Amino acid sequence: MTTFATSPAVTRTRLLSRPLLLVSAIDFLGLTAFYLLLPVVPAAVAASGAGGAAGGLATGVLMGSTVAAEAVLPRLVRLFGYRGVIAAGLALLGLPSLVLTATTGLGAVLAVCALRGMGVATIFVACGAWSAQLIPPERRGEGLGAIGIVASVPAVVGMPAGLWLAVHAGYPAAFTAGAVLALAGLLALPMLPGGDGRGGRERAGAYGMAHAVRDPKLTRPALVFAAAATLAGIVATFLPAVLPHAGGGTIAAALLVQSLAGTVTRWWAGRIGDRRGPRRLLAPAMLATAAGLAALAIADRPAAVLAAAAVFGCGFGALQTASLTLMLDSVPQQRYGTVTALWSVAYDAGLGIGAAGFGVLASATGYPIGLTIAAALAAATLLALRTSSRRR
Repeated sequence: MTTFATSPAVTRTRLLSRPLLLVSAIDFLGLTAFYLLLPVVPAAVAASGAGGAAGGLATGVLMGSTVAAEAVLPRLVRLFGYRGVIAAGLALLGLPSLVLTATTGLGAVLAVCALRGMGVATIFVACGAWSAQLIPPERRGEGLGAIGIVASVPAVVGMPAGLWLAVHAGYPAAFTAGAVLALAGLLALPMLPGGDGRGGRERAGAYGMAHAVRDPKLTRPALVFAAAATLAGIVATFLPAVLPHAGGGTIAAALLVQSLAGTVTRWWAGRIGDRRGPRRLLAPAMLATAAGLAALAIADRPAAVLAAAAVFGCGFGALQTASLTLMLDSVPQQRYGTVTALWSVAYDAGLGIGAAGFGVLASATGYPIGLTIAAALAAATLLALRTSSRRR
């Protein structure tokens, strides 16, 4: 790593190296290919006459495949390295999309979604772990925050862009664009250096998920993050139903404010975490996330809705960076793939539980009380961190 130093007091390791920029470019292209088609595939299925339930099934298969692949990726990285795993993932993310230019029959769509879920899992896990390996340890939080911004932009831009492309150029054009974006990431792989996470077959078991879930240094922050992700799943799925009086414009603005606030805060939280330690950020970040959700239950004016969304976004963004940084700080570099896999599973599972579980809760309690209960239960997971700190 190159350093710039005029005196020992101001030595500062360079953050953005060429390899890190290349991995970030692959991350950006892969995630954009994923989010571009995330709303397009269900829309195409519905337009083919299969109905909205079939579109929901397609998304369910996609995310189920993603979580399943994330669980085995640490072992695959140890055997084949980041480069080989990411190459396979980009191919799985891109090539099957071309099948949908010829047919949107439900069977073909479900098969494509299963393959694309495996592909995007490699982006979440392998790109995340390789990026963490390339970030200077003393600037890990800031670097992860910057990478978090790279990972957030595709979600903000890709989904509306995919729907716009499908409406104005047709579904085949959108599917082709998704394939091209994913396959373009392959061009950067040969330019990356060695040292890509490969290890001996005999030690692969020590770096698997089964070992990780027995490590409280990893599972406790992952539990807190998963709880916050359930709240994010609630907001993404139920905000229009929670705020029927707010109007579509206010709800769209609230979702945008939440996304932007979270994106900016991921970087800010990283810088603070590097100076003061990421553990200190977990409690205030979770409490802000829970408070933002609870505030949505009583928000009765557009300004209040936007303020609550901003608080929620800031808390969730800070928690994303702080939890991942804390988990990475707890393990050697060889286990980074396992950490990013566990963190990704916590994220995806939390989103799914929030989307599915809150509907059941709200049907029994109503939306305002349901939001308050969900926020309180998520905040209660902080007790796991208090327990771990007392035992040290």
